[in-house]
Amino acid sequence: MGIPFLRHREYIIVPLQAAISDDEMVELWGLLANHVTGHDVRGVVIDVTALDVIDSFACRTLTHVAQAIRLRGAETVIVGIQPDVAIAMVQLGLSVTDVRTMLDTEEAIAFLDQATARAAR
Repeated sequence: MGIPFLRHREYIIVPLQAAISDDEMVELWGLLANHVTGHDVRGVVIDVTALDVIDSFACRTLTHVAQAIRLRGAETVIVGIQPDVAIAMVQLGLSVTDVRTMLDTEEAIAFLDQATARAAR
């Protein structure tokens, strides 16, 4: 699979740079859940800026990815949902439930910094 995992301190940034197949989405789910365990990861940022479509399978899988990562002790933030994609998702009744969404990676990192600091108290 050609999706990079970029390390930023105790976070992993996953830029989805092109549309990925359903099989690749499921593979991403397993790889991230395992990666969080062995690499002292406190948060994952999944950047979907380059995606011009997020279908029902992708929404469901992204939700499952975030739930699995949360069960492993880390938070997930999805960033970069484009306006047209957001509108289409709403029109189709799709959502990434129980997953934080933010505008960009910088905002997500700031959120994760605060969440990590609260958890450490």
